[in-house]
Amino acid sequence: MRVTREQAAENRGRIVDVAAQRFRERGFEGIGVADLMKEAGLTHGGFYGHFGSKEELMAEAYRKALEHSNAEFRKRAQGARDPVAEMARQYLTTRHRDNPGRGCAVAALATDVARQGPAVRQAFTEGLRYSLGFLTQLMKGRTAKAKRRKAIQTYASWIGAMVLARAADEPELSREILEAVVAETGGR
Repeated sequence: MRVTREQAAENRGRIVDVAAQRFRERGFEGIGVADLMKEAGLTHGGFYGHFGSKEELMAEAYRKALEHSNAEFRKRAQGARDPVAEMARQYLTTRHRDNPGRGCAVAALATDVARQGPAVRQAFTEGLRYSLGFLTQLMKGRTAKAKRRKAIQTYASWIGAMVLARAADEPELSREILEAVVAETGGR
């Protein structure tokens, strides 16, 4: 039975959605194509009808996850009296820490991205540029350069805090890391 263009686009979208969540949960090497396709309700053999390689899927899934992350950042900032403080308070939570599959793609996959090919690294870099540009606009400072530096420092501390909090096996230490970075970066 032939698949219509609309069905093919829906199938591809479902594969990307599943991959975006599972890659954030397990890392790029933590799940294979066969399992992703099965979870998307499709056969393994159909994968190459949608993607030329797993790397192509990884790049597209990463972009999809970044779209979600960036939408969350915009939502958190919108209407807040102090958008940076609000973003820090909502980002650096135990709920976010405990749900990487639905959270920030950068914190979940940055260390994996460093080991990937050009397509995935390009997707990461594009997303990073967007996030830093958005955060730069919210920063206080005398010059554009000063705002940019504060944005980079703030974003790096948020991502680093989330990575450390997820890696720590002591709940109190993990929570302490998140709270310390909220206190230091919220409101810059």
